[in-house]
Amino acid sequence: MSTGTATEVMIVTRRIEAPVGAVFAVLTDPANHAAIDGTGWVREPLDRAAISGVGQIFGMGMFHGNHPDGDYRMHNRVEVFEPPHTLAWQPGQYGPDGEIGYGGWTWRYDLADDGPAACRVTLTYDWSAVPAFLREHIAFPPFGEEHLTRSLDNLAHLAEQR
Repeated sequence: MSTGTATEVMIVTRRIEAPVGAVFAVLTDPANHAAIDGTGWVREPLDRAAISGVGQIFGMGMFHGNHPDGDYRMHNRVEVFEPPHTLAWQPGQYGPDGEIGYGGWTWRYDLADDGPAACRVTLTYDWSAVPAFLREHIAFPPFGEEHLTRSLDNLAHLAEQR
């Protein structure tokens, strides 16, 4: 299921043949995020700590050919943490002042039971809070809906192998 991009929110839903808790466990381990990512931009976690609460910052090494440095780092602030049903974060980067600045887009996973050993996962990419100055440099969304679909397919593969 998909909503497309008529708004500044893209939503894709998929059934995964694994219990909610197993899928949530995959999502809360940053070491899995490169395998989940559908673009190939996410490379590796900057630390191995599991995602465990609102306000936590977890860093990821990234690569994008259009980024001025190619390799870069994102520092994601957990915005919603409701085990085992909801996880959301807002990506940011450290500025020259040592403070993390956030771009205004969020990633959110909502999980719902769908039978005794399956769940329905909804992935939402929301760029509605991206400020105008940033939109002058980055086109939003920076990828198509197939990225979210591929991400959920990758998540399903990881969770169903557990």
